[in-house]
This record gives sequence, structure tokens and C-alpha cells, in this order.
Amino acid sequence: MEQEKRATKKRLILFVVLSLTLGWVAFLLIPLLGLTYGQNLSLAILAGAMFTPTISNLLTRLITKEGFKNMYLRPHFKGHIKAYLLVFFGPTILLFLSGAFYFLIFPGTFDPELSVLKNVLAANGPGGITASDLLLINVLQVIFIGPVVNIIPTLGEELGWRGYLLPKLREFFSDRGALVITGVVWGVWHAPVIAMGHNYGTEYIGYPWLGILAMIIFCVAIGIVVGYATIKLQSAIPAAMIHSTVNAGAALPMYLAVSGYNPILGPFMTGLVGGIPLIFVAIVLFIKVGK
Repeated sequence: MEQEKRATKKRLILFVVLSLTLGWVAFLLIPLLGLTYGQNLSLAILAGAMFTPTISNLLTRLITKEGFKNMYLRPHFKGHIKAYLLVFFGPTILLFLSGAFYFLIFPGTFDPELSVLKNVLAANGPGGITASDLLLINVLQVIFIGPVVNIIPTLGEELGWRGYLLPKLREFFSDRGALVITGVVWGVWHAPVIAMGHNYGTEYIGYPWLGILAMIIFCVAIGIVVGYATIKLQSAIPAAMIHSTVNAGAALPMYLAVSGYNPILGPFMTGLVGGIPLIFVAIVLFIKVGK
């Protein structure tokens, strides 16, 4: 028993070291290549970096000769259709609540004229649709294809964080402890790209440390949600679906905001104010998982 625990501990440490190293190296390719965050090639690099947790999972299994059992790839649909319906539609509702909550707190940042979308339409020439039509199209896309549209790259992350790190941590800590630690590691993994301006830009007080802290808080909160789904369904698929929805709908609140908002606060779910509905749900699940 003790020998097995020592082996698991070594695998945990190796996985964390590999995932942080590979992730940070991938992120740092952007400045090393002289790229600016947001350029097409930099976005491609970010997409590739999303697979480093899964690569770390596979490398850890190979190096330690653990094998490839229990990869958390089976969806376990049977008997869990209601749970999957909640996984499919619940995160979208949470996205909308986050935006609505932020605009209730900061009503002056709400733009009923949809200026951002009007500018998008103007830049792309007349297409026969209005800004309201474009907003509706985006909303429907998030609702109906959000959970699957990004599922390949989000699986690239989730097979590492929820498919390997979380189950290993649960062998040493309570479910609550394992969820929080997984979220912190996940947030720290984002640190280099947050410093480049991902999610929060670079023009805020406390840059980049406040942005990194906000990202860690977000990752712990959303990590509790996706981790809870992983524990209940014994699969990384639901986590990847939730993650995909969050990524797909991340820009929606921006379409409704006037320029000059503080991204550290919102309107995105990653903001400290926009993320309050998510944090509330995370607290409820955090309490529930302990029981």
C-alpha cells in the first residue's frame, strides 16, 4: 500500500512538472518568435498549448510505466442522460447569468445599441442582417453547439487536469481539497499567457499579478464545477463539454458592453464581478461534494 502511494506521489509530481513546463514553453514561444498576442500564429500556438496537459498525462504514464487504464475517456451516458442534459445546457445559462449580473452591478457599461456588433458588420460590408440578428445567431450557436464546438482542444486540457491530476489528488486529499488544488495548478498554468494579455489585457492596476490571481480564482471556481461533473460521471467528457461552452460563449458579454470596461471585473465570467454567479454555484457544489 505504501509503495503504491509513493508511486502515485511520484506520478503526481512528474505530471505537474511536465504540464507546467510544456505549457509555459508553448506559451513563451509567442514572445520568443516576436509575435504579438492575438495574431493568427499566436492563437494557433495557444490552441496547441491546450494539448500539453494530455501530452503530460501520456508521458507520465509512459515514463512511470503506469499504463493506460482508466483514461476517463468513456462518457458513461447510460443512466446519466439527465445529468448530460444539465451539462449541455447548464453552463450556457450560467454564462448568461454572469453577464446579466455584471450589467446589473454596472448598468452604465451596458450598450443596448450593440455598437460592437454594428462595427463588426460595418467592417465586413452589408450582409443583409442587423446587429440584433448577429447577436441572436451567436446566442443560438452557444446554446446548441457550444458544448461540442471546442471539445477537441478542451479535451486536450481536461484529459490532463480532470482525467489525471484530479483522480490522483483524490488518493491523498478529500474531494474538496483535490478540487481546489487542481484549480490552483490549472490557474498557475495560465500565468504566462495572462501576462501577455489573455482575458484581461495589460492595461489594469496590478498588472500582471492581479490578472493571474483573478485567473486562479476563476480556475478554482470553474474547476469545482467541471471536477464535480467528472467525479459524478467518472469521465472527463462532461468537463470538456462545460469547458467548450465557456470558451464558445466567452465573447458574448463583450458584444453587449460599451468600450472602456475593466476586464478584471467583467463582464466576462473570468472577471471578479462577472464571475460571482459561477462562484456561487461552485460554493454549492463544493459543499455538496463534501457530503
